[in-house]
Amino acid sequence: MARLIFIEPDGTQRSIEAVNGHTVMETAVKNGIKGILGDCGGTCSCSTCHCYVAAEWIDRLPAKDDDEADLLEFAWEPRETSRLACQITVADELDGLVLRIPEQQLP
Repeated sequence: MARLIFIEPDGTQRSIEAVNGHTVMETAVKNGIKGILGDCGGTCSCSTCHCYVAAEWIDRLPAKDDDEADLLEFAWEPRETSRLACQITVADELDGLVLRIPEQQLP
């Protein structure tokens, strides 16, 4: 298990125990994280689980594939640290991962 730290759009910080093998998106939706919608259910076909990964974590994650990179172009205010939460799988190595949720998600 890993502890994920979500910073919601209103600044609320929530620390959640996540199950290894689940995605960050599944964890966020299951725990009612405001701003993570996951409309496509985790199939990497929308960008409603867009989040900003803390800069110190970005190099510890697997690289974005082309599908994720394409979808992020249409996300709300994408940044260098933008990722889709459905494409990040929880593992012990991600203990303490910090994710900021954007002010809105684009459908």
